[in-house]
Amino acid sequence: MVRALVLRGAAVGALGGLLAYLFAWVFAEPAIQSSIDYEAGRSEAEAAIAAAAGEVPSVEGPELFSRAVQGNVGLGVGMVGFGVAVGLLFAVAFCMAYGRTGSLRPRPLALLIALGGFLTLFLVPFVKYPANPPAVGDHDTIRDRAALWLLMVVVAVVCAIAAAWLGQRLQARYGTSNATLLACAAFVIVIGAVMAVLPALGELSMHAAHGGGAVTETPQPLRDAAGVIVYPGFDADVLWQFRVASIGAQAILWAAIGLTFAPLAERVFRRYGAPTQQEVTAERV
Repeated sequence: MVRALVLRGAAVGALGGLLAYLFAWVFAEPAIQSSIDYEAGRSEAEAAIAAAAGEVPSVEGPELFSRAVQGNVGLGVGMVGFGVAVGLLFAVAFCMAYGRTGSLRPRPLALLIALGGFLTLFLVPFVKYPANPPAVGDHDTIRDRAALWLLMVVVAVVCAIAAAWLGQRLQARYGTSNATLLACAAFVIVIGAVMAVLPALGELSMHAAHGGGAVTETPQPLRDAAGVIVYPGFDADVLWQFRVASIGAQAILWAAIGLTFAPLAERVFRRYGAPTQQEVTAERV
């Protein structure tokens, strides 16, 4: 039965990835194209400044895939593949949680797991380290940025598990509602403290150097040797549009998985018979 649930998790993940791709293609792709156009124009301005200073401009190699392939096939394959991975992770979490949540039925359990996954694996890390379009962020700091984002994901997951444990411990003394509020408050306080301690991406050394001293990873206006602005900074509206579209795509992905997995899981339970907690634990082992 676990195998059937996992396969259905992969299927609903693919569906969620497809829906997220369609959303991203409509709302995020224009922002990505604007970012690429900005990056190309800024590179030309930087090359002109370097040529005026007598420097030899660097020559970039040809692209392996055209922009049309990247924005259509590449984006679609990436989103669907990511959706399958998320669906598999979701199904495993569902199998581990089912039977250990009291009388909670598959439908509300699936929705709770989807909400928890969206919050811990995306939204909470996004608050500290939001997604950026291609032109934003220094290529030399990609490892540092990836490590900080992954650290934020791990912290969010650990804090969510600890908050769930704390809520269960406080339930007998304060009741379900108050225990849940206290556990959520503890989660927010700890996450806020961690976010305050971790560095902002703009504080990385290369970003500070390229930003003209500004603590930001967003490209600032490009100036020549005389201090005259020869190319504008990155458009804040484009950055905002991309980040909002990123949230929307992830929300669609997790919502699709949570909503479509529950009825499929109920069919599996009807087919094999809804297992007891002992049977679920034995099958996991």
